Amino acid sequence: MENRFGSQYASIEDAGFVPKYEAACFCGTVRYEVSNDPLDAKICHCLACQKLHGAPMQWAAIFHKRHVRLTAGLKHLIFFNSEQNRPERILPCKVRCGRCGTPIADEGRRMWLAFPELFNFGHRTKVPDSFKPTCHIFYDMRILEIMDDLPKWSGHKNHSNLL
Repeated sequence: MENRFGSQYASIEDAGFVPKYEAACFCGTVRYEVSNDPLDAKICHCLACQKLHGAPMQWAAIFHKRHVRLTAGLKHLIFFNSEQNRPERILPCKVRCGRCGTPIADEGRRMWLAFPELFNFGHRTKVPDSFKPTCHIFYDMRILEIMDDLPKWSGHKNHSNLL
């Protein structure tokens, strides 16, 4: 990914990169690997996530880009910057598969917010603890009331009001 995406990502030629998890879009065209557990996982209730995912919330596991390596489907990636309403790779942006439309990730300036639903954990009920959400963010914008014990923030975690 270095040529098209910059040196923040692991290269496909990097022999020191040891994949820990694999993810793919619905059709399997876009595939990537990560070499570490996520730094955190969250559930976002912001309006952009609701509209762009067609769902009441988005579940994301957060990785440093250096722990991410795209292995297939680079030419099929579609980008959208929701802040500027432009279909371009202007960071931060949403990343989708151009063939099946699956949301792949939110790409930040230094981080990759992966969608755990795309990972192959062997069995859907065996999600590793490191992928489990630690909080809700932008909970003021929620469509559904979620009854769990996770902290609920009005905006970003640790940078807004705890509700």
